[in-house]
Amino acid sequence: MSNLLDLSGKNILVTGASSGIGKGIAKLLSNLKANVILVARNEENLQKVFNELDPGDHSYYRMDLNRLEKIEDLMNFICHDGHKLHGLVHSAGISRTVPVQYLKLDELKDIMSVNFYSFMELVKQFSKKKYHDSGGSIVAISSISSKVGARGLSAYSASKGALESAIRSMALDLAPKNIRINAIAPGMIATQMYDGLMEIANNTDLEADIKKRQVLGIGIPEDVAYAAAFLLSGASRLITGTTLVVDGGYSAH
Repeated sequence: MSNLLDLSGKNILVTGASSGIGKGIAKLLSNLKANVILVARNEENLQKVFNELDPGDHSYYRMDLNRLEKIEDLMNFICHDGHKLHGLVHSAGISRTVPVQYLKLDELKDIMSVNFYSFMELVKQFSKKKYHDSGGSIVAISSISSKVGARGLSAYSASKGALESAIRSMALDLAPKNIRINAIAPGMIATQMYDGLMEIANNTDLEADIKKRQVLGIGIPEDVAYAAAFLLSGASRLITGTTLVVDGGYSAH
């Protein structure tokens, strides 16, 4: 029986690939023999991740996804000379812990732009025949915050909720093109974002409370990467328009 998780020769674009979950996904995909296109704002970190990938036809591009009008140019550059994409992972995201009464409009716009608007534009471009190889799989990294409330995360939660709602409708739009689209909603994962939350909270009780609710423990980026690889592979060929929760039991309460 063939290995359905084998991604040999697949060209997969990963945003937010310079750190955290995006980095973990990029490294695993290269281990599964995919050709990974890394996109992020921090070029120094992109180079470091690029150097850590398993051998393959990889590349990286520095880009601020806030510049929505440049996303089509990026796709044109990546897909020059007839190159086609087989997959897209949108892991880029920003979060700010701000109670709603102090939330500024510019902060809300920034969060929605990177977390949601850029994803919509990436999907729009990916869906064009000149960019995809007769279909493909799209994965958005959402968050358990789309389902469970937390103080100070109203803007972040809204952006992830928008992702998941849009995916259900986009799955119907994209099915005739043989493109599947899904989300992953991680719980607490040991990344820089998690470390930042702990620093802001400055409360050891918070970490203990999280570990009590997330009964399988705090995750690592590879836990999300395995789920992404599954959704990008032929093993998930009948799955579209849904969210795979990877939260260690957090939302079971």
